[in-house]
Amino acid sequence: MTAPFATSARSTVGLEWELMLADGATGDLVPRAPEVLEALREAGPARYTITGELLTNTVEVTSGVGATVADAVHDIADAIAAVRRVTDPRGIELLCAGSHPFAQWYDQQVTDKTRYHTLIERTQWWGRNMMIWGIHIHIGVEDVTKVMPIIGALSAYLPHLQALSASSPFWAGERTGYASNRALVFQQLPTAGLPWPLADWAEFEGYLHDMVGTGVMADATEVRWDIRPAPRWGTVEVRACDGMSTLPELAAVAAFVQVLVEHFSRELDAGRSLPTLQPWFIRENKWRAARYGLDAVVISDRDGRQRAVREHIAELAGDLAPIAADLGCVRELAGLRTILTEGSSSERQVRVAEDCDGDLREVVQHLIREFRAGPSLHEHLARLDAN
Repeated sequence: MTAPFATSARSTVGLEWELMLADGATGDLVPRAPEVLEALREAGPARYTITGELLTNTVEVTSGVGATVADAVHDIADAIAAVRRVTDPRGIELLCAGSHPFAQWYDQQVTDKTRYHTLIERTQWWGRNMMIWGIHIHIGVEDVTKVMPIIGALSAYLPHLQALSASSPFWAGERTGYASNRALVFQQLPTAGLPWPLADWAEFEGYLHDMVGTGVMADATEVRWDIRPAPRWGTVEVRACDGMSTLPELAAVAAFVQVLVEHFSRELDAGRSLPTLQPWFIRENKWRAARYGLDAVVISDRDGRQRAVREHIAELAGDLAPIAADLGCVRELAGLRTILTEGSSSERQVRVAEDCDGDLREVVQHLIREFRAGPSLHEHLARLDAN
């Protein structure tokens, strides 16, 4: 099966952010996405899009193609403002995390689309339990021959991205002991999880041929790997991250992905092979990041040397600073320091729960406040300038 890879400008950025809809008073999820989307249809054309997702308690906001991370994040901010013009009068609050702290799967409704009903019919209990929210980061790649090598190299940094974004320590009313329970739930879908170590685009097309030919999937959009090619857009798409709780955090992680992809692209331009880890190390690192978040110690090279992920992220941010300057995302990338210092959303949620005697409704209210009151990217960057 051939899979044409669209033309895409190098290192451009696209973002997708899945948002929960909740009752402002109780924090319970509400199945009101169809109502919200219907009200939004009257709006005129915009750079962003707002769509439904698997469950009717979710809307997804998507940026246009950004030349910079800031461009894409500003699109997302505009989309959220548009959603709020509909949700605020209706008493609906927005929040984002990898999971809802206390919601139960059997209380949720599936969006009435054939693709979603087909997914649930095939995957049954696991599919119905996909009460997960995430971000997707697209980075443009100008040459299809670079795509699979970049995915292979980027897989070594999945634990770093997973740890930075970890925001699902609670599941169905219980503290799981994991920083990102979402990471382990999502991989239960048949075509989800870590990418297969494929050497080049021909091998990816061979994978698609096998999977489509045996009825496992309909097309490339049903490849749900943690990092996947997105042939329609001409991008590498990172899907491993839990939902982020604020715009500056989203911008920081997006900038990290952008500079990593550009770094690997430059290495290929120079004729150098990209480093990879053994698949068993990659799998172990994913589990460690899901379990321990930013406190994880990960395997960092093929010889089995190990690094504290928090320290490695800080080191990488410094090493990649010149590329960030070239891409115009220095200030966004600097947001990694805030996450490393103040903790991920998972850590913040656990602190709130402990301070409130385990009351998870207070955790939801914390997430609602954080999403609403957290600084916009404009405000965040202005503060950085002031310092």
